[in-house]
Amino acid sequence: MKNISILGSTGSIGTQTLEIVRNNKDINVSALAAYGNIELLEKQIREFKPEIVCVYDENKAKVLKENVKDLDIKVVTKMEGLIETATCNDAEIVVTAVVGMIGIRPTIEAIKAGKDIALANKETLVTAGHIIMKLAKDYNVKILPVDSEHSAIFQSLRGNKNEQLEKVILTASGGPFRGYTKEQLKNVTLEQALNHPNWSMGKKITIDSSTMVNKGLEVMEAKWLFDVDYDHIQVVIQPQSVIHSMVEYKDGAVIAQLGTPDMKIPIQYALYYPDRVFLEGDRLDFYKLSHLDFYEPDLETFKGFRLAYEAGRKAGSMPTVYNAANERAVALFLQGKIKYLDIPDIIEECMKKHQIIDNPNLEEILEVEQKTYLNIDELLK
Repeated sequence: MKNISILGSTGSIGTQTLEIVRNNKDINVSALAAYGNIELLEKQIREFKPEIVCVYDENKAKVLKENVKDLDIKVVTKMEGLIETATCNDAEIVVTAVVGMIGIRPTIEAIKAGKDIALANKETLVTAGHIIMKLAKDYNVKILPVDSEHSAIFQSLRGNKNEQLEKVILTASGGPFRGYTKEQLKNVTLEQALNHPNWSMGKKITIDSSTMVNKGLEVMEAKWLFDVDYDHIQVVIQPQSVIHSMVEYKDGAVIAQLGTPDMKIPIQYALYYPDRVFLEGDRLDFYKLSHLDFYEPDLETFKGFRLAYEAGRKAGSMPTVYNAANERAVALFLQGKIKYLDIPDIIEECMKKHQIIDNPNLEEILEVEQKTYLNIDELLK
């Protein structure tokens, strides 16, 4: 029996992780954490019977505690509670599926507690990759990527040495606005931006996919996960989302991982690594697959993607600015307070204002995040 803890259990990755648990009898859920969706969380508690649950929102944690008082379960809250669920004694793997930089501290503490990390929280490596990867090595902990693209690279590297690698090739669907001009993007609505052609995801990541900022964050993640520099990370638009990513080796051979666009595949691979087990779902039918298309990303129209390479190459605290500025800008767009093209403009302005801190520690990373939010407040005034 494998014991897991899920941070972000009510979100897209969290609920799909629990689908995998439901369909397999050899995984036990030791701990769950969510921000504030206590209605869904209570259903998950009653079905999976974890020992400990965290609700980040303190007031909602009190309500949940009352709602589940008939059960023998510990309810905790805030960052201390999130860390407690991440370091739960029984858990061997922690699925980090919370959205935002809130995921960094619990990931660090889980690594120190010797837990393997099924990583679905981009911000952890984008902003603190230099801290996380060193800790994972020091504590002999596996970082198992859950993003479909990084999982594809992870699988394509299996059995080969890193020094044989020439480059990693991240694929992107291009989102709902592939082929659009800047002029066409000016009046994009929230409804249009949330209509992804291939994947079913949470709102924030769906917006990020449409701006291609998500791919920029994945480029920065890949740098840390696979120990490659930015000159050896290529992005290719693959609209059918059949090739999830590829690896090119020094001899020119390219190995790719293909499959249907189903997030349960990389989630399950991380949970069972290095084994593969049966997964219910559609299979890739090559007889029906008439063609595969490939395009170069449009760096001018999708400025947010171009800025990711710039932030990554400048390194230090700049990726934190990029991430934090995008996080706040997307939240403002979802609230109807800014226009679609304001998102990359806000990222660019925040990056221009920032004085880079080389090799920032965790406190400095979190301070840069808050300072970026204040800069956006000033910008909007």
